[in-house]
Amino acid sequence: MGAIATMPRAVLGALGIACALLASPAAMAQSRPVTPAQRATAEQVAQQGVPLAELAPNAPDVYVVKRGDTLWGISGVFLQRPWRWPELWGMNLPAIANPHLIFPGQTLYLEKKDGRARLSTGPAAASGEPETVRVSPRTRADSVSSMALPTLRMHLIEPFLAEPLVVDAQTLEQAPRVVGTMEDRVIMGPGDRIYARGDAANPLRAEPGEPRQYRVFRDAVALKDPASGDILGYEAQYLGKADLVRGESFEESANGKGGYVSDYVPASLDLVSSKEEIRAGDRLLPAPARTFVNFVPHAPEMNVDARVVSIYGSFGMSNAAQNNVVAINQGSEDGMRAGHVLSLLTKGSRIKDKTDKNRPVIKLPSESNGLAMVFRTFDRVSYALILEARLPVSVGDRLVNPE
Repeated sequence: MGAIATMPRAVLGALGIACALLASPAAMAQSRPVTPAQRATAEQVAQQGVPLAELAPNAPDVYVVKRGDTLWGISGVFLQRPWRWPELWGMNLPAIANPHLIFPGQTLYLEKKDGRARLSTGPAAASGEPETVRVSPRTRADSVSSMALPTLRMHLIEPFLAEPLVVDAQTLEQAPRVVGTMEDRVIMGPGDRIYARGDAANPLRAEPGEPRQYRVFRDAVALKDPASGDILGYEAQYLGKADLVRGESFEESANGKGGYVSDYVPASLDLVSSKEEIRAGDRLLPAPARTFVNFVPHAPEMNVDARVVSIYGSFGMSNAAQNNVVAINQGSEDGMRAGHVLSLLTKGSRIKDKTDKNRPVIKLPSESNGLAMVFRTFDRVSYALILEARLPVSVGDRLVNPE
């Protein structure tokens, strides 16, 4: 085919988005939705832009998206407050119809006029006419979903998308349990075959439509609200993965007296991976379907006053730092959503006022300590990644709306 006729760059941008949508069916939009509130913000900013005072001090006039970039990082390139990404996206709503459809190689242009700024995918031409470019058709074999920019560096949170599990008191107790191994070992690891049995009313089956991949858990630990003391749920310790080979069954065998006996046979599973040694009594739960997870960093739409409940995987450690994951005492029932950016506050130390002869104990005010982003929610608990922290983060520290 010959070269496509010249066309405005803005139109090319729209075509690129349309091709992306065609190349990655509805699942792409479903796994990375744009909320009504984000779209409303974007539509408003698309008309007005943002004040120049909101721009980062060294915001570039032109920026070429690179491999390894993240939505959070690019937002920080242009804006003083990266959680205002919906506004950066909304600066050019027609050309950037979905913030997840931004790919390496795209060029972003910062336009400043009348005290406000907008971001576009094409430079403003002096004549007022859109710039035109000539392109030729070509085949691209890369997966569109894998090329789209992630919100964060996914290796920081990918393990936590499957590992932490918050359940109610009965879920693990009623889950299938490991009962032994082929060689009667006490502890097991990857490559070992394990045997398990389910609840009498819900046995492990290997029939079509039944789960075949399982995760192994142990010791559901109560997550208590630091403020009220209420139990918000139970965090199960993730141990590893196992594939179901054969389901539970009964086998008949001769009893030596001319009759037959029916013996129960547990299900067989092969351990695929493990973080820790697996033993009899550990529990199995079906592995969730793997999905491409992404979200838009933004401030919560409601007022938030949350607390750090625990530090995931801390094993007795009392403090967390940048790139650590914490559980907080608000979840989907409270309106918490993946992508919400929260400001971390210190608890404020209690000190003796040595300037007073009575030496009273006073509490210092809470101070801003950094940012955290929610990436996984349960009913009453959410997990958040600490993006930045100047001081150690402790259980009981507050999380509020970013300023």
